[in-house]
Amino acid sequence: MKVVHYIPGIDRADGGTATYMQTLAKYLGMMAEVHICTHESRNPVEVPNAQVHYFSSSLKRLADVKKQWLDLMDSIKPDVVHVNCCWLPLCSLVQKWSQNRGVKVVLSPHGMLEPWIVKRNYWTKKLPALLLYQKKAIKSADLIHATAESEKENILKLKYNDKVAVVPNSVDLSEIKLKDEWSIKRQALFLSRVHVKKGVELLIDAVTELRRGGECLDVSFIVAGEGDKEYREGIQRRIVERGVQDVVKLVGGIYGEQKWMAYRNADVFVLPTFSENFGIAIAEALASGTPVITTQGTPWKDLETDSCGCWIKTDVKSLADALRKMFSLNEVELKTLGVNARRLIERKYSAEQTAKRMLELYKSLM
Repeated sequence: MKVVHYIPGIDRADGGTATYMQTLAKYLGMMAEVHICTHESRNPVEVPNAQVHYFSSSLKRLADVKKQWLDLMDSIKPDVVHVNCCWLPLCSLVQKWSQNRGVKVVLSPHGMLEPWIVKRNYWTKKLPALLLYQKKAIKSADLIHATAESEKENILKLKYNDKVAVVPNSVDLSEIKLKDEWSIKRQALFLSRVHVKKGVELLIDAVTELRRGGECLDVSFIVAGEGDKEYREGIQRRIVERGVQDVVKLVGGIYGEQKWMAYRNADVFVLPTFSENFGIAIAEALASGTPVITTQGTPWKDLETDSCGCWIKTDVKSLADALRKMFSLNEVELKTLGVNARRLIERKYSAEQTAKRMLELYKSLM
């Protein structure tokens, strides 16, 4: 089988979607011929077992872009095109051009149809996009791929397309070492894009609340990730204004072994996000043996059912309570949560399992 994935970017700064593409291609490429079509960027991730094709993203040269895409289709002759994006005009155009050639298309919104995202800039951006191209693209997709049951439910609520299948994202366990000891470091880690959706402000305010009560005074909070310069500067100002600059450190993006060490060195991983269709970083932390605090804006109810973290409401009090709870644990209790975390990922979210399920999904369209 030949599969073409279209994804706007595979730069390391793109975060979870780039990691998803990298991991899926590695294992799917062992079972099928995989091509990835994307646009050039400064720091693209390496994608094993796939051929990567770069083409123009300029809407000013749309005729050239269309020719590039159709030439690629004629050369590869794919069985399936998998579009990994929403809201950008090219995502819908690539889908349209492919379906006009008789190729089946799978659409992965990657959380971009979640209520929090749809409501954001609805009148100025989302509604015009829906009217011009996005609604039609969702309706005409041969299959929509959701990464969790909660995402599937939200897609079905739109009533645009009822052909929705769930295949969770995954992590490559062969590359993630389980921490070998759980000595208490008094350290919490946030690792994600530094973006308003991710709830960094909630974390800062929760830390402020704890310190005002004389709690967690010796805990350091590492905020790692890239993001818009202006927004990051605003976050830094908030840290200073709240008087927590001695314990909350904004460190920028970390990658490779430095990233894995950060996961292992943290007592707890924190992602107080408003909306997440999966959360690759959550799975990476759990696979490293680090308990997680995240919100009910994610599909990670497993944290409660498998006893490996806290699944909380998206507010400052709930986050402060969860941090207070996690930093009251001893080494034995942290290890129990960490071992449970790794077992959860091994059982439900391994990359090999996900690739097999994705291949079956493609075959169902043939």
